Amino acid sequence: MIGRLRGEILAKHPPSLLLDVNGVGYELEAPMSTFYDLPAVGETVTLVTHLAVREDAHVLYGFLREADRALFRHLLKITGVGARMALAILSGMNANQFARCIAAADIAALTRLPGIGRKTAERLVIEMKDRVAVLIEGPTAVAGRVALAAGGREAELADALSALVALGYRPADAERMVEAVSEEIATSEEIIRAALKAVGPR
Repeated sequence: MIGRLRGEILAKHPPSLLLDVNGVGYELEAPMSTFYDLPAVGETVTLVTHLAVREDAHVLYGFLREADRALFRHLLKITGVGARMALAILSGMNANQFARCIAAADIAALTRLPGIGRKTAERLVIEMKDRVAVLIEGPTAVAGRVALAAGGREAELADALSALVALGYRPADAERMVEAVSEEIATSEEIIRAALKAVGPR
């Protein structure tokens, strides 16, 4: 799996670009949200990548920001959204703008993106609403909000929340889990153990 590339930009022909990495030319496809911020041809850039393996081709996608790659990967999991549509979404708005649309259930803004009809936009809102906080803000930011509000065991609760999100729990579910743990349980390890025990096997 190729997860990251650093090299010289040889050519830019949206949505494709050619990157020279130690003498090897990598062809990548990238959304316009990445192209807008790329340096000039001949300069060096670092991209995080996603490799898609199909029967007829191996396609490498490149992104300047981890949030954009994470969103791209989650979009691929939604029924009816393929790589082309995911690139179109990220070409029309960056990950933060997409998150705001989902949070506000802004169907109108989503349907202005090429190839996105009303049904697809509604499906995106339903399936992405619980994912955008951790995708865009990251577990640390979500944990920080809990830390500010919790009082007393702030750091331990924040660490426990980050760990639960890393284990695959949605941020909203993880917050409920740590908040339900008894205040007598102090350390992050004990909080995690108690939270997992309360929900039982997944």
